[in-house]
Amino acid sequence: MITGRELLFPARFITERRHGQDMKILCLVAHPDDETVFVGGTLALLARRGAQVRLVCCTRGEGGEAGEPPLCARAELGAVREAELRCAVRALGCASVDFLPFRDPDVGPDGELFAFASSPEEVIPWVQNIFDPARPDAVITHGSNGEYGHPGHLLAHRACLEAARRSGVPWVYTFGADFPNHPRKRSANRDDPADFVVDVDRALEPKLAAMECHRTQHALFVRRASAEAGHPVPLREVVLRVESFRRVAAPRMVETAVPDMVSLLGDAIRPA
Repeated sequence: MITGRELLFPARFITERRHGQDMKILCLVAHPDDETVFVGGTLALLARRGAQVRLVCCTRGEGGEAGEPPLCARAELGAVREAELRCAVRALGCASVDFLPFRDPDVGPDGELFAFASSPEEVIPWVQNIFDPARPDAVITHGSNGEYGHPGHLLAHRACLEAARRSGVPWVYTFGADFPNHPRKRSANRDDPADFVVDVDRALEPKLAAMECHRTQHALFVRRASAEAGHPVPLREVVLRVESFRRVAAPRMVETAVPDMVSLLGDAIRPA
């Protein structure tokens, strides 16, 4: 299996250095809300600073929760969560969202989670069909442990890295990287030491607005924090204020400098 540090790309389609307003960044996630929970502040900062940020979602979250009490019938959940994601994309300032044709499996009776396809090879061609014409400067995706081990996150990670390699994407980053003071160790990818951390306080309002868009997931967002606190915790208090990244691929031989999203994040970055 290909691991992140084995990926070094020749960046075959980069011919000149782009300025921030021309930088193309794609974020690939498994389900609606992953983009906001794990990386929403960074996406908002990148968009605010001139990058063209596009989202790719592998499913429409058909197998997830519908709210407490339910906000829609189970048969309607995919369409509702698609609309929620489109709302979140607007709130974050992203340019667009594309959906892959996979269904999110229902959660098992004991809370068991499942992948949305049988193998990465089933997913890779669909991802390449987006990467090849889009020619992104950087791709962001799930970490190597699937954050908290979600099989769908693991599948998205593996498929995205291989599709990026085949398509010659210059820079690849994974989110949820671990660092000593990570505020939510349960969802930190323990095998991905962070290369840098982004302080997203200055993008807190768009991130919170995007969280508000995912109305079917609000109970899920606050459930654990409320149980630990012994009282209801508002959404604002569970939003991550820092987002951490592992650089898993970088260009090695190019005639001119290849733009890196880190240069746009600038003073929002601090060491891990």
